[in-house]
Amino acid sequence: MSKLRHWLLMVVLSISGGIVFLLPFLQEVYYLPLAEALNLNNTQVGSLVSVFGVTALISYFPGGWLADRVSPRKLITTSLLSTGVAGLYFATFPGYQMSLAIHAFWGVSITFLFWGAMIRATRSWAPPEEQGRAFGILETGRGLGEVLTSLAFLAVFAALGSGDRALGVVINQFSALILILGVLAWFVLEDTVAEAEDSSDRPRIGLEGIIGVLKMPVVWLIATVIFTGYCAYWGLFRFTSYATDVFALSVTIGAAISVGKMWLKPLAALIAGFIGDKFGIARSVVWLFVVLFVSYAGVAVLPGNPALVPVMVAIVAITSLAVFAMRGIYFALLEEGGVPLAVTGTATGIVSTIGYSPDIFMPLLGGLLLDNFPGAAGYRYFFFVTAAFCGIGFVASLFVYLKIVKIRS
Repeated sequence: MSKLRHWLLMVVLSISGGIVFLLPFLQEVYYLPLAEALNLNNTQVGSLVSVFGVTALISYFPGGWLADRVSPRKLITTSLLSTGVAGLYFATFPGYQMSLAIHAFWGVSITFLFWGAMIRATRSWAPPEEQGRAFGILETGRGLGEVLTSLAFLAVFAALGSGDRALGVVINQFSALILILGVLAWFVLEDTVAEAEDSSDRPRIGLEGIIGVLKMPVVWLIATVIFTGYCAYWGLFRFTSYATDVFALSVTIGAAISVGKMWLKPLAALIAGFIGDKFGIARSVVWLFVVLFVSYAGVAVLPGNPALVPVMVAIVAITSLAVFAMRGIYFALLEEGGVPLAVTGTATGIVSTIGYSPDIFMPLLGGLLLDNFPGAAGYRYFFFVTAAFCGIGFVASLFVYLKIVKIRS
């Protein structure tokens, strides 16, 4: 593979890996315009993401298994083209039932076809000693793709009057960009499944291969790392309302804190990738969990005194950097943990199914705690629980690190 094609491959992977998720999560930016355009109430709008989440969660494992049997080129191209075509139809603002069907379809087209193939293609992109920077670059590109595209299309939305027509144009633009990336993927990615396909010691990617992956302790440890790291990621979502409810900051300042966190993602992921390759992925994750445990425990006991706002902002920044750094490198644990390349997709499916399950309970947990313990107490309990998850992640990542040290000694 030429050097130009090598880097084009990562550009396509990273940008598409960020943008493809923007369609099912349009309501994060365009909540009210979307509800009005589709003529839906709040419950119906919420159910769109819920049905996407359900189909996505059940697609992680079979999608990972498929990624070990079909080349990333075919899977990623099919995913992007089908997702983009569905987006063009969604831009016509169909009825509620069809909108639900489209979001359910996106859960399959994105997670079943794209996710495992993206992780596998990224792992194949770099040699074993550069896995940290490979996944760090991927996460950096995903973050930049999300932010820059969202800002550009938001400007178009505002320029066109912020109405139904403007929203339809924005959805069409997202869809067209995804379609273009799908075409590029076909020409940039290689039509292979894995290296050493004819190797006699390559694990079978059938039932025996799946059972073999399930028997690997390191896979379950990595799943625990991603699970707890993702709980920490969900903890970031409460910082905006925490700033306004506990420190009495304005909604505008709270939103500014939220936007500021987004810009930390690319920087943190890129730096973490290079540091992880130098000092070890597992060792880096261990220390990131230490930072997260201290940060969440610290913000839980921080008094809501206006004089302590700078301290609160500093903790938010440190916590965000640690979360985004970890998200940038934790899939590199597959290589460092000794998971064979031939079963990367299957392992990814297993750890992703477990690792991203906090989507189901973390928002509910936060809501329940804030409803039952109004004010600062609810946030205190939520951040303590999040800190406890980080403590579990520390133990899991420490076991991964000790296992790696034992293998190398």
